Amino acid sequence: MDFELKTLTRSRICSEKCDALVLLMPLGAGAFSSEGDALSQLTGLAIESGDFEGKAGKMLAAYRPQGLSATRLMLVGVGDGSLKNIRLAVLAAMGALKNSNAKRVVIDSSALAEPGSAMVCTVVVACADAAYVYTTTKPKATLSPVERVTVAVPSASLLNAATAGFAKGVGLVKGIALAKEWANRPANHATPTLLAGAAQDLGKLGGIKVEILGPKEVAKLGMGSFMAVAQGSGEPLRLIVLRYDGADKNAAPVVLVGKGITFDTGGISIKPAAEMDEMKYDMCGAASVLGTFRTLAELKPAINVIGLIPACENMPDGRAIKPGDVVTSMSGQSIEILNTDAEGRLVLCDALTYAESFKPAAVVDIATLTGACVVALGGVRSGLFSSDDALAQSLMAAGESSLDLCWRLPLDEDYAEGLKTNFADVANVAGRAGGAITAAKFLQRFANKFAWAHLDIAGTAWKGGAAKGATGRPVALLVDYLLAQASVAGGAQAITAPVKIRATKTRPAPRPSAP
Repeated sequence: MDFELKTLTRSRICSEKCDALVLLMPLGAGAFSSEGDALSQLTGLAIESGDFEGKAGKMLAAYRPQGLSATRLMLVGVGDGSLKNIRLAVLAAMGALKNSNAKRVVIDSSALAEPGSAMVCTVVVACADAAYVYTTTKPKATLSPVERVTVAVPSASLLNAATAGFAKGVGLVKGIALAKEWANRPANHATPTLLAGAAQDLGKLGGIKVEILGPKEVAKLGMGSFMAVAQGSGEPLRLIVLRYDGADKNAAPVVLVGKGITFDTGGISIKPAAEMDEMKYDMCGAASVLGTFRTLAELKPAINVIGLIPACENMPDGRAIKPGDVVTSMSGQSIEILNTDAEGRLVLCDALTYAESFKPAAVVDIATLTGACVVALGGVRSGLFSSDDALAQSLMAAGESSLDLCWRLPLDEDYAEGLKTNFADVANVAGRAGGAITAAKFLQRFANKFAWAHLDIAGTAWKGGAAKGATGRPVALLVDYLLAQASVAGGAQAITAPVKIRATKTRPAPRPSAP
């Protein structure tokens, strides 16, 4: 899909040729009357007659409206004009066009009180989200007919104000699409080796360096916990290290750690068969790190970022770890594995210890870690845990600004009581009660030398049922957090890449070769 940002006054938009003109309309819009240009007349009549009032997501469509060059006119309500409602409106409009032959769509923001940078970014991301179709193993899937979306603002001054948001939106589209692509792939098309290949492809974009560590290198580092999870699989593990250097080399980096369990059977503590296919999504944390780096390569913010992805499968082979086994982590702490299905924390703990070597400003791990978090927060907000109030507040703010919400949960020391064991320094699980918190408490033991936060995305990384598929979350949250840190550190505009009003076409991620 191709995106374009353009100035279109009310008179010019009436003569703009397109297959669909989507007008974003707030409640109580007073900028329209039954007099004046054709668009104002049609919109004014619809409002005066009571057929349209601007409620969020509500639509009124007309085919070949008189006085307009557009083949279709779609009035779409945005309610109070909030970013949340603008997103809802764009998703509804683009969804309605999926079964049409509309190739060029113009989205007009002239009725909004402040059609600025954040609005443009929201529109671009929502358009791509609505049009996304997975095709890697389903090449004959029906694609959205829309080829180009023009986001129209009514004046040149607004165009200048919106260009950064447009660039950010296009960058996010590419990152979110990459995260969805790899999360949606079945496990035989997204092995640890292939995931490493995807990272190496990012290294070809410029500005990103990639290092891939295999079993020998990981063993040399002493990552006994990570290796223990991988030992039941015929697929060799990979530790993927990505480096984006956008600031001074002496500036401390932010480290993102993404859980990369490319398929999770539960190991010897095997999961039920029902919906086990969805355990291909257990690497959504890894996918979000890849997606975030794709966006960094596009936007080039002034910040240093490290990405760590411990990638392996969790399988019930004869060599697999068993309940009751004790392993030694890279930190030197011994771990009693009471449940082999609590493997994510076992790979993350070694990656967190490895993160110390980068002398980070902050470390954020992202993981589809616990079903308990799904029970607590559902699919609306990701769970946020942090030992640092400032970091937690920054991530919460990024969630709000990006519409990729999270919610902070406690880390009281009392929750760690259940992790005590007679046979090791720590057990990998406690009881059922507070499962998301006790998992975070386990990780906290390995993150006490830096500002740390943990995002449990088990409820938000993908959808099940008829809408089954990856959401691309929390790429938007992570990008907003990083851009905010870059802005604070540099005291200037976070996005340093040159902004082009017409973006290049976004395409599906290429199939990588094995490293």
